[in-house]
Amino acid sequence: MTSSRPGTIAGREISDPAIVGELGAAMGIRLVEASADRVVATMPVAGNRQPYGLLHGGANAVLAETLGSVHAALLAGPDKIVVGIDLNCTHHRAATDGTVTGLCTPLQAGRTVASLEIVISDDAGRRLCTSRLTCLTRDAPPGGPAPGASSPGAGTPAP
Repeated sequence: MTSSRPGTIAGREISDPAIVGELGAAMGIRLVEASADRVVATMPVAGNRQPYGLLHGGANAVLAETLGSVHAALLAGPDKIVVGIDLNCTHHRAATDGTVTGLCTPLQAGRTVASLEIVISDDAGRRLCTSRLTCLTRDAPPGGPAPGASSPGAGTPAP
């Protein structure tokens, strides 16, 4: 999945909700930047809180996996699919309102495995969560959906 022009992935505008998948769209995740060097997205805290009024740790995990999967798919190219094989999240502090921003950068991107770091921060720029996602890169199935057909990387089943 390559970015044909700034603000696009696989020919889609990064503002297209389909890029972040059904769960990402339901959680309000919005891509704001996508390049080989970095992928950035935002997510509202409202609607993603746990019963104590704090941003749910699982919401951080969804934001991290969405960003990492989109980034790995972008790096892999148009004839590949990516599947997450390991995700870890360390939660450093809580958020109760506002918007969180995730910044994804590649740690290593090879032909078969990509590892990405995702840092999630609050409106004041304080680090809330540090995540690492490892994705396996596979050939797209013959005649199957091209990466980005429904959601690049996020939730793509292995053939």
